[in-house]
Amino acid sequence: MRTTTALRGRLAVAATAGLLVVGLAACTGNDTSSGNDNLRGGTDGAAEGSNDEEGDTVVIGFSAPAADHGWMASITESAQVVADSYGDVELRIAEGTNEVNLQISQVETFINDGVDAIVLLPFDGAALTPIALEAMEAGIPVINVDREFNDPNAARVTILGDNYGMGVSAGQYICSELEGRADAVVAEIAGIDSLPLTQDRSEGFAEALAECGLEVSNRVAADFTVEGGERAASNLLQAAPEIDAIWNHDDDQGVGVLAAIENAGRDEFFLVGGAGSANAMRSIQAGDGVLRATVVYPSTQAADAIRVARLLAQDKAMADLVEVEVPRQIQLFAPVVTADNVELYLDTAFES
Repeated sequence: MRTTTALRGRLAVAATAGLLVVGLAACTGNDTSSGNDNLRGGTDGAAEGSNDEEGDTVVIGFSAPAADHGWMASITESAQVVADSYGDVELRIAEGTNEVNLQISQVETFINDGVDAIVLLPFDGAALTPIALEAMEAGIPVINVDREFNDPNAARVTILGDNYGMGVSAGQYICSELEGRADAVVAEIAGIDSLPLTQDRSEGFAEALAECGLEVSNRVAADFTVEGGERAASNLLQAAPEIDAIWNHDDDQGVGVLAAIENAGRDEFFLVGGAGSANAMRSIQAGDGVLRATVVYPSTQAADAIRVARLLAQDKAMADLVEVEVPRQIQLFAPVVTADNVELYLDTAFES
């Protein structure tokens, strides 16, 4: 049996054809319209000598995949909100795309334009590595978000969620809720099985369950879509007549999962979600269904990256650290959200 310590060890071409710069936010001050205190701050009212005090204007290029689901849409929206709060940040957002060659051309344009920093959530980390290396070699710091490059030299800072940690958090929560139930039936609805992120989540889940003597009795895989979630959940419910707990990896596909559960008229189990959507959290808060908790995979990673990019471009460090340089890697925690703490997380959640 692996120990908790062992688990924690794991936790540990100018105007290039095809590029559309859809947003040029020459920011002029705070925007507090998001209603999200965690995305506020910025230069207005900043204390003298603080990191938020207005400095030289910096130009940040931003590129991410297409906003084809709620989590990804929130990535770009949160980045824009944070950039808008700084009077010294000019954010250039390229059109979201799942075309690798188009995303490469977007970064090429940022390089040719001589931006001060680039925030890049690549559609394919390996495919975008060479152009990120080119930016770094040109003296432009790259902040890699969520999907890692395959060469650490391609980014000055990497900001990541914790897929393995999500599985661990979900497993530990289910262990606590099923304490003493050695015969409990635990099921899992994964995302796309071929993706390393799904494999990491499942590995963490299985290892956390093993800590309390449980295992995954029934497992299906979906595809992060509503339709895929409903189809996978229907298959699971038909195969398993009695279930005590289910972990669904993703709240976007969870919309379909919940529809399948309702259609089947099943409620003998509790459901734990993944990623942390606002609608999932509202259901948890209301306590009106089988959804009892969700595990956060922050959709604010790019917002954090905008702040880091500004610090790097202005030769500043992170105020709460002793270090005189911004760290090389920042990995975000995967907390479990329940009815007891949902108010802490609801404002930073995305809409599925």
